[in-house]
Amino acid sequence: MIRAYDKVYLDKARTTLGRMLDFAVYDLEYDIAEFFDLFIKSGVAERFETGDFTVIVGMSGVELAYEVLEQSGVEGERIKPNYTANRSEEFWVGWALAYYQWETSMSFAEIVRYVPIKDMIALYFPYHEMDIRQFVDRVNAMYKAAKPETNLKLLRQKAGLSQRELAELSGVPVRTIQQYEQRQKNINKAQAEYLVMLAKLLCCKVDELIEKCE
Repeated sequence: MIRAYDKVYLDKARTTLGRMLDFAVYDLEYDIAEFFDLFIKSGVAERFETGDFTVIVGMSGVELAYEVLEQSGVEGERIKPNYTANRSEEFWVGWALAYYQWETSMSFAEIVRYVPIKDMIALYFPYHEMDIRQFVDRVNAMYKAAKPETNLKLLRQKAGLSQRELAELSGVPVRTIQQYEQRQKNINKAQAEYLVMLAKLLCCKVDELIEKCE
């Protein structure tokens, strides 16, 4: 899978996101879900997840929090941050979530649509003591449970096409489409020409057909 940015920047990105959430909750006194929604709607999340170096390595977590507020049109006096002696749960969830986003290449909006950030912070015990891969596996399971339908099925239904109609228009066998939608076949390993034809018919990017949690 192609990452938005090199792994060499990942540790800094994780620390920055964790510190942003810690500062937003404990210093700016925001509800974590409310602030993360601002992070997404401000456009800063998209810059972060697509590897904008001015965001992932060019700012501290505090600066990132103020960038979110500035881009959201929220005005207020800047305050001196307090640094907690120990990592907070909010820091941990930002630190872990940055890794999850990098690992899956999903957008933050897509992730929290199906696994709300408050559900992720509830994983602090015992996952903060575990390897990050175990957190990834757990969130993947939560994501799949909340979103049982494949991207292909959702896009096909949005286009108003039956499986047979999509097959006839795209040239992809109807049985193959059924197998992709039922996860009997992994669409991530589909022939390139199949993905291109399906994307063309469904007016989407090939990447939107890929299952990021496979």
